[in-house]
Amino acid sequence: MADFLIGLGLPGWLAWSIAALVAAVLLHNVIAGGALVFIWAERKIAARIQDRLGPTRTGGRFGWLQSLADGIKLLAKEDLMPEGADGLLFRLAPYVSFCASFCAFIALPFAFDVVGQRLNVGVFFVVAVLGLEVFGVILAGYASASKWSLFGAMREAAQVVSYEVPLGMCVVVPVMLAGTMDLVTIAEKQSGWMSNWYLFHDPFTFVIFWVYVTCAVASVNRAPFDLAEAESELVAGFHTEYSGLRWSFFFMAEYGSMFLVSALAAVLFLGGWNGPVPVAQLVGLSEGTGDSAAYFVRLLGLANLIGKATFGVLLMMWVRWTLPRLRIDQVMTTCLKYCTPIAAVMFAGAMFWQLFLPGGLLPGWSRPAGEIREGWLEGPGGLPATSAPAVRSAGVAAAEPSDSSGLATRSPR
Repeated sequence: MADFLIGLGLPGWLAWSIAALVAAVLLHNVIAGGALVFIWAERKIAARIQDRLGPTRTGGRFGWLQSLADGIKLLAKEDLMPEGADGLLFRLAPYVSFCASFCAFIALPFAFDVVGQRLNVGVFFVVAVLGLEVFGVILAGYASASKWSLFGAMREAAQVVSYEVPLGMCVVVPVMLAGTMDLVTIAEKQSGWMSNWYLFHDPFTFVIFWVYVTCAVASVNRAPFDLAEAESELVAGFHTEYSGLRWSFFFMAEYGSMFLVSALAAVLFLGGWNGPVPVAQLVGLSEGTGDSAAYFVRLLGLANLIGKATFGVLLMMWVRWTLPRLRIDQVMTTCLKYCTPIAAVMFAGAMFWQLFLPGGLLPGWSRPAGEIREGWLEGPGGLPATSAPAVRSAGVAAAEPSDSSGLATRSPR
């Protein structure tokens, strides 16, 4: 978009500022709009599991406008702050939590080249920034001048920091298999049929996917790991003293983080925006066949990724209203005695599998490592990073000769 605006005659700084603003608005709408849908969905799912009906009047027989009514109610509520609270930190905490969840979306690709900012360390950026959400929780508990809020914040800090260890081990496995931390390249290496997904790459990766699911549920503070809130208790943990709009920011951050970890799981293990069946390839469509085909393929990939991420969020809701809440000692035991050792063993197993069986048990089961080329590794005479053939051309890395410096060179075509 920035290149298009520069071509229209706008100065570079203005073109990039407009492009960044448009990307920020779109990502904000993903979080805000997703929160409205997911709040309604959680009410209906909880009601069906508990043999109730849920919202049935606000906005029709299915209560479509229940989330909007809740938002209007929160805007109209009086915004209070307890006596003795730290005013600056108390007001700042909800926005710190929301900004951590929002900023992690910057490097999350929704389709090929449909990403706020493509980073060659996208996996590290998403995991690192998402972990900053705990600072907002700690600030909220500390600044509320309430021991109950502080207890909830400390439980959240202990839980999130502990589960980041096995979560990081789980994320490293797809990075090792793909040979890159670029999320776009990781997803592109899983294109084709469902057998190319890293979930089915080897038995160790299959197991570590479910360890990732467990750690992801704990990292976003969802039941049965919601000890920081514990809504069935008399107090609501770190946000006990919050009301109105600031209270809603905590839940927007929670639902945004739920969608983020689900989308990250889809990119790392479930083929990203690639469906189980390569429909676009079977009908002869690709980004290189024309502009309209490129937009259609990206739109189809966008729908695939959003569908997979939404299914992950619905799975978290199902788990929340099915399993009982764990005690704090059970939460820490699950992390330190089960998730971390299992993740370490599965990581070692996937490493040896990749070393001794890089092609899988069956010939042609997995794609060769050189089939997909990372955009930023292209030489000065190579194809641009946004060109699909530069990414998807089979055997480019293996076919190109190398000069004495070790850099790939391109022969004239």
